[in-house]
Amino acid sequence: MERISSRQNAIVKRFRDVARGDQPHLMLLDGEHLLREAIASGIQISTAAFADGADVHELMRGMQQKGAEVITVTGQVLAAISPVREPSGVVAIASRPRTSLNDVLAAPAPPKPEPGVGSAIRQPLVVMLSDVQDPGNIGAVIRAAEGCSATGVICSEATADPFGWKALRGAMGSTFRLPVVAKQPLDTAIANARASGLRVFATTARGGTPLPDCNLRTPSAVLFGSEGRGLAENLIAAADERLTIPMQRPVESLNVAVAAALVVYEAARQRRAPHR
Repeated sequence: MERISSRQNAIVKRFRDVARGDQPHLMLLDGEHLLREAIASGIQISTAAFADGADVHELMRGMQQKGAEVITVTGQVLAAISPVREPSGVVAIASRPRTSLNDVLAAPAPPKPEPGVGSAIRQPLVVMLSDVQDPGNIGAVIRAAEGCSATGVICSEATADPFGWKALRGAMGSTFRLPVVAKQPLDTAIANARASGLRVFATTARGGTPLPDCNLRTPSAVLFGSEGRGLAENLIAAADERLTIPMQRPVESLNVAVAAALVVYEAARQRRAPHR
């Protein structure tokens, strides 16, 4: 196993390039948990760097058996290749999932039965993000989407990269299991969603159908806007229905990740069949 002790090594530049998003087909995974989630999801790992003395020998051997390049690095090198302020001890380069817009809009597979919970109606429920800038918010949205049985996430051209290292850390592995696409023109995504039989909802701070009164049991796509400005008027106009989360005054808006979590949770609640 190769050991790297110089910050001038070419591998340092490779990790930094991926962290900056300069390699569009690759993503950076920081942390043992995220790496294990990626492996369990069948993500291809090309290179993994472990801190000297890391007690994860079975993980190292398993990755070597899968053909990944496994190296050990000094603390200084780890700090150079990890974008995290306090590196966790392992950083890896992996291939991004190959997901298309059609994959996100496709009819989902039937869910696995959950004892004592009841069976959910498995209809498409797609989250669309417009101009969301905070990668942490994007990761939280993806995590909530998977947790509440949404079937995919579509990010606009001006939305931060859902496969960036910070968004991936926020999603905690959900990005590897849920169909997610980036850099999509939302007018095209809306048209394709409608052609696929989905009803398109636009979230607005006021004037929409109150969330509890929206019918989210049918195939649906829900648009969420940027943290500061919300949705652009042309996107609101393109939707089939406006949706508003009722709130106590003087609060008028919510963090986009909180708003998305509330909406997908309500959709999951509506879609849950009664206990038998």
